[in-house]
Amino acid sequence: MITRSNWRIQPPDWIEELRSAYANPLHLLEALGLTVDDVDLATNPGPFSFRVPHPFASRMRRCDARDPLLLQVLPRTEEFAKVRGYGIDPVGDLASRRAPALLQKYSGRALLIVTGGCAINCRYCFRRHFPYPEATGTAHLEGAIADIALDDSLSEIILSGGDPLLLSDDHIGAIVERLSAIAHLRRLRIHTRLPVAIPSRMSGALIKLLLDTRLTTVIVLHINHPNEIDAELNGVLRRCADQGLRFLNQSVLLRGINDDVQTLVELSESLFEAAVLPYYVHLLDPVAGAAHFDVDEKAAQTIAGHLRAALPGYLMPRFVRETPGGNAKLPVG
Repeated sequence: MITRSNWRIQPPDWIEELRSAYANPLHLLEALGLTVDDVDLATNPGPFSFRVPHPFASRMRRCDARDPLLLQVLPRTEEFAKVRGYGIDPVGDLASRRAPALLQKYSGRALLIVTGGCAINCRYCFRRHFPYPEATGTAHLEGAIADIALDDSLSEIILSGGDPLLLSDDHIGAIVERLSAIAHLRRLRIHTRLPVAIPSRMSGALIKLLLDTRLTTVIVLHINHPNEIDAELNGVLRRCADQGLRFLNQSVLLRGINDDVQTLVELSESLFEAAVLPYYVHLLDPVAGAAHFDVDEKAAQTIAGHLRAALPGYLMPRFVRETPGGNAKLPVG
């Protein structure tokens, strides 16, 4: 593991953690004791840039070119292979837009895109090609909220992006306040990987503003491997849960990273110890640049069957696939 003493003297706040993130894969490889000869590195990651905060990198194993956390973030030459069936809009986001910043695929809930940025750029991201400049900004956000206010069939809003927790507390608070004032809304869901990448993001101020709303708030994390949950993240999530925040987790089934039963058993157990309930395991969305992560559906069914036999029911995530135009996620098998 990279020790924290290698890269900081005093713990900075989350913004400083974000500013100091690795932006060059060569620097991360050097910190891990690896060279370009050890990995299939794409020297130019293209328009989908490289970013890895130090807290996430600190959980990677030194001198291990197959570390499951490293493989999620390292741009590899495989990304540039053109594979049939893999495109830039794999789940039909563009067709589901009600407004530039508002997507609706399923009854009763809609997704509000509040930013295009993330703290960590996962190479399998299904929105790596999404046209964020066309969806983000004050005018688009105002238009989306006005649309939500006029539609009383909506009871739940999902904050997404990008990562909504990349916004400042004041900005998040303003959005939550606006949504809370819409009488027909009942729940607020926040999809985020930022607490995993930078645990210090879950400050007391952020927790307070997420709890000081009439809306029931649910945070859906994105954790794919048990090594992502170290003692620091476990402690942060448990403290948040003790104060009343609810956490679910969704993972992506990734070849060579978590496509085995033992890893997923350990993930579910580690999540529960951190006060997070396993929710979904998604089959990979066929986004251009990520085909090398794919696990076929037959293999996923086999893994799910063995996992079901190994876990109590409340720790068993649902294996699902999203299809463009579908009215719900499809269970695998």
